[in-house]
Amino acid sequence: MQVSVETTSALERQMTITVPAERIENDVDKRVQQTARTVRLDGFRPGKVPLKVVKQRYGAGIRQDVIGEVIQQSFYEAVQQEKITPAGGPQIDLKNDKDGEDFQFTATFEVYPEIELADYSSVEIEKATSDVKDEDLEQMIETLRKQQAEWNETDSAAAEGDRVKINFEGFIDGEAFEGGKAEGHDLVLGSNSMIPGFEDGLNGAKAGDDVELNVTFPEEYHAENLKGKAAVFKVKVQSVSTPTLPELNEELFSKFGLEATDLESFKVEVRSNMEREMKNALKMKLKDQVFTKLVEINGIEVPSALVGSEIDNLRKQAVQQFGGGANIDFNMLPKEMFEDQAKRRVTVGLLVQEVIKTNDIKADDERVRTTIEEMAQTYQEPKEVIDWYYSNEDMLNQVKSLVLEDQVVDQLLASAKVTEVAVAYEEAIKPAQQQNDEA
Repeated sequence: MQVSVETTSALERQMTITVPAERIENDVDKRVQQTARTVRLDGFRPGKVPLKVVKQRYGAGIRQDVIGEVIQQSFYEAVQQEKITPAGGPQIDLKNDKDGEDFQFTATFEVYPEIELADYSSVEIEKATSDVKDEDLEQMIETLRKQQAEWNETDSAAAEGDRVKINFEGFIDGEAFEGGKAEGHDLVLGSNSMIPGFEDGLNGAKAGDDVELNVTFPEEYHAENLKGKAAVFKVKVQSVSTPTLPELNEELFSKFGLEATDLESFKVEVRSNMEREMKNALKMKLKDQVFTKLVEINGIEVPSALVGSEIDNLRKQAVQQFGGGANIDFNMLPKEMFEDQAKRRVTVGLLVQEVIKTNDIKADDERVRTTIEEMAQTYQEPKEVIDWYYSNEDMLNQVKSLVLEDQVVDQLLASAKVTEVAVAYEEAIKPAQQQNDEA
């Protein structure tokens, strides 16, 4: 077998492989003999069909099967021989597959980039710190009470904190626009779930009122065709309801799956949950910042095959997230929606692996155990969860991967210029993307 490799771009390689004719013909002959032992043809006893007849009848199909196997085998042998690691499957083009002549094909594929990590010591990182203050705890308890509020219709004018049931339709330049209409929509005033000005315009409205709202869509609105547009919403108020908050008692505590039987133990459990949520949020934002800087200082080119594969993963996740399951083909979602996110994920993954390799980092068993124990604490039977992780190799490997990422973050932080910044609890738990949008 002869192999030649051509570099066609930074990451693309074109490999030409020539396989001796004898190998093809020998494999075809062996397959014909195997077929002759099992094939049934009228006029011949089983196993007695002449090889010539079998070759005439089945030879073309057998040859195609052999060629397919030879391509797979010889490509694998060739990349091993040339010490090349493909980043995705090859595109195969046949150059010569005539009987009696050497078989030749080209395989075009991408390879992983060669990475030389940039010095991380010049990177500046802001590490946010926070704690749960008493006022944060009281605010959370009020939020939990509001989640369990009973709503009672009233003839009074709507005020902040009240819930209105409305029908509405939006117009731009006198024309109704897609997605701007709803009926029987429940809206809590002050929740900021609608665009600026919408909820404020319903303060003072009563059941049966018709209200016209003049609002402007934000410049950063998710729908491109509505960004910055002035709109008029015609709203019909069906009802106004005021909330009645539940008492802080054992009945309420049980609704949140907590074991507390009195207010003090309830506060302890709520604070513990808040601290765990805050710790995880700060950890995720710090990791995101560290990896963002890692990408910024290491301008690497990534294989399009890996990006394409990650785009498909993200599309599948999006379908599952919105409850589509097997009923929706993920291919219906445009690739462009996920391209930037996929490229960043692939880039981070390659750089993280390089940090691991360069520093010979291995998952710390104690950290793996601690991580699993922390995850198990959110379940009623922690020991069963811990045992399950350690009996499930796939799940255990997922935890090890998370721990490895944490160790990479520690490695990078050790060489970076880190400044601690104290932030409020609400700021601490806010998702990183939301913070970036508001900056």
